[in-house]
Amino acid sequence: MKLKKYLYKKVESTNKVALRLIKQGNQRGIIITDQQTKGKGQRKNKWISMKGNLFLSVFFEIGKKISISTIINLNLRIIKKIIQKKIKSLIQIKKPNDILINKKKVCGILQETIFKKNKKYLIVGIGINVLIAPKINNYSTTFLNNHTNKKLNRFELFKEIKLLYEKNLHLFGV
Repeated sequence: MKLKKYLYKKVESTNKVALRLIKQGNQRGIIITDQQTKGKGQRKNKWISMKGNLFLSVFFEIGKKISISTIINLNLRIIKKIIQKKIKSLIQIKKPNDILINKKKVCGILQETIFKKNKKYLIVGIGINVLIAPKINNYSTTFLNNHTNKKLNRFELFKEIKLLYEKNLHLFGV
């Protein structure tokens, strides 16, 4: 199943855009933006969106009976798989929603569900530090290009994420 691309220069949050698109009747898609002004993290934390990094949200209908733990595990595995192809460093999953390289955060994933017209939708917000890592008190961060010889491009990562989600949508019980 194809995901429709939505490209933006600047948004408050890609998850907020996905929510609006679902409410307008869109069934599935993937959103990318150059800049987020109010990126969201887990438990109402703020996601620090630094220019040059990757900010996207994927949204699609899911099965009503799929568990949140299954959703979380699928999303973490999809993103970890893409990062693993790019770098040789130790990659770890830190539950519930982080991916670490050498014990430093490189990616955060925020999952939200919404019901519309008796259908359940999943919104997966993904932030990946590609070019720069934000400074966070008491939390080590890193960025992908710090762990590779060939500089990564956020649009190439976006394309790979889009393709991998399209191949794996059936796992979400659609």
